[in-house]
Amino acid sequence: QVQVEESGGGSVQAGGSLRLSCEASGRTFTRSTMGWFRQAPGNEREFVAATKWIGGNTYFSEYADSVKGRFTVSRDSAQHTLSLQMNSLKPEDTAVYYCAVGDAQVGLTLVTQYDYWGQGTQVTVSS
Repeated sequence: QVQVEESGGGSVQAGGSLRLSCEASGRTFTRSTMGWFRQAPGNEREFVAATKWIGGNTYFSEYADSVKGRFTVSRDSAQHTLSLQMNSLKPEDTAVYYCAVGDAQVGLTLVTQYDYWGQGTQVTVSS
């Protein structure tokens, strides 16, 4: 049974940094797409960043425009842990952050392209 679990959320002042981690378990995920989404109160869940296997040991990363240059997504060598380094945080980054895993080898940015989700971790950025 696939399980996805996030950790590392918390509260920080604007301009600060946080690092989120996600661990997927239950099988291998070398060829899976792994990504981060976030959802603020009253808003729909939105794409943040993701990595997609494109062959061999090569992965492609994509970011939402709102986080480019501030957030960095990475996977470990075993390819079952996903991290999100968040720098220069802004109050508008406040949300519950979700880790997701997708197997269909399609795109990276849509909620519907992912099969497994974690429970989410809260990130709060104060001004």
